[in-house]
Amino acid sequence: MNRRGRLDAVVVGGGVVGTACALGMADAGLDVVLVEAAEPAQWSPGHPDLRVYAFAPDNAMLLDALGVWKDVLRQRVQPYRRMRVWDAAVGGALEFSADGFARPELGWIVEHGLLVDRLWQRAQQRGVVLRCPARVVTLDQDEDGVRIGLDDGSTLDARVVIAADGAQSALRELTGVASDEHDYDQLGLVAYVRSERPHDDTAFQRFLPGGPLALLPCPQGRSSIVWTLPADEARRLLDADVVAFNHELARASDGCLGALELDSVRATFPLRRKLARTQLAGRTLLMGDAAHVVHPLAGQGVNLGLRDVSAWLRSVRDAAAKGRDFDALSRLQRWARERRSDNTVSTLAFEAINRIYSNDQPAATLLRGHALDIAGRLPMLRHALWRHAAGL
Repeated sequence: MNRRGRLDAVVVGGGVVGTACALGMADAGLDVVLVEAAEPAQWSPGHPDLRVYAFAPDNAMLLDALGVWKDVLRQRVQPYRRMRVWDAAVGGALEFSADGFARPELGWIVEHGLLVDRLWQRAQQRGVVLRCPARVVTLDQDEDGVRIGLDDGSTLDARVVIAADGAQSALRELTGVASDEHDYDQLGLVAYVRSERPHDDTAFQRFLPGGPLALLPCPQGRSSIVWTLPADEARRLLDADVVAFNHELARASDGCLGALELDSVRATFPLRRKLARTQLAGRTLLMGDAAHVVHPLAGQGVNLGLRDVSAWLRSVRDAAAKGRDFDALSRLQRWARERRSDNTVSTLAFEAINRIYSNDQPAATLLRGHALDIAGRLPMLRHALWRHAAGL
């Protein structure tokens, strides 16, 4: 391969993480192509997306720097100012308040479809070249660059390739990078509900023997539920009649919002842990779900993926400031080490929390009761926990 006519980067995957990465590199003056298998559906206020994120402040700052966040805020975003976490088996509770951190909010609840829609609009405005629909079918790389082949027979040459094509990443498979995987034998059940009492900008999470139940505040007085359940139980509740479902949900939530009424369709998704053994293979960088799929109990999936992007963009800007090559092997390796270390710690921590709280064994019950009580009584520890989750 020679450098003539070569792109700086190809990003494979047009979700939140991939599009943000392509947009950030374009803003840094690099020649970027974004490859995506299917154009995302246009977001509509009349059709709320069941997939929502608890968006952290550091990633809001990233999207603001990319020129996207203000437009997202103008649409349909719900700030949450308080959070309450408690356990069904013991009395301890952990509470966070924006006032205690001298902030207007702890974070925001944002729909996946809205984020993707606004990122795609901005990417096109900034001149990011889109290849869609297109799929990667071949990958060849050497010490100088990467060549990918698309399903239409064309090829793209680049200095680096970003794999951001999701948990079933075809690009990761082509690199031969193995993943450590674990099936939790749980499903996440999601829906929107209306409540007897207002949510007061509060996110609730209650740990139950079968898995945590989260109620996330949304606009117009609704809440989004993310209910982790054993697979058989989730399927039963997915098909339960509405009255029975409402009753079981209110009981599981400990009545924190009073009576609850289903206000949308229900859906489930499987819960698995997947952690790539490296985030760098040759000149291919793995980001987001292509590198790490985590349990949703802490709402950190997309936040970790965007932190991959932020760290990469900092490295790109640092190289430009020093007049160095952004794709120097030592620089790529440093990024991969730092991100995999952080992602591994987070992934295994979420898994440990799920194991401790998603059972009713006496030893686990005693341990988690003390943990919540201690964290709730120590302001410095509570503050440190929130700052880590917020990326600050």
